[in-house]
Amino acid sequence: MAKYPFENETVFLGKSFRIGQDWEVPIPAFFILSSKRKLKSILEFTDEESEEFMLLLKLLRKGMLHELKIKDVYLFQNEDTDHGFHVWVFPRHAWMEKFGRKIQSVRPIMEYAKEKMMTPKTIEEIKENVLLMKNYFEKNEGKLND
Repeated sequence: MAKYPFENETVFLGKSFRIGQDWEVPIPAFFILSSKRKLKSILEFTDEESEEFMLLLKLLRKGMLHELKIKDVYLFQNEDTDHGFHVWVFPRHAWMEKFGRKIQSVRPIMEYAKEKMMTPKTIEEIKENVLLMKNYFEKNEGKLND
């Protein structure tokens, strides 16, 4: 059994990056794009990593829009983390509106999800979203090599 609830919910494994569901927070389509190498900043990317990162982020965002119908996301990256380089691709779902649309809304949304949404229904939705995105990446992987 995984240490974290969604640790094995991987969307895509690239040469330098991994995309997966956030490990701890039960918000469908809350994806993390992380470096396989231990980095802190985009300043440490090779040119090849820079290109792969941007292509993956764009393809992830397109898939979220077309496959999951997620209109808006917030992107977060901080360099002072001990977890290595990663970007949160935080979806905005209709149920989140009661928390507002400012950056300050994110922490309360995450706490609410941890307290109220670790349910079989949400877990199933998360797994369905990961599968849809995994299939999307398989169909569009050629766009990463163009």
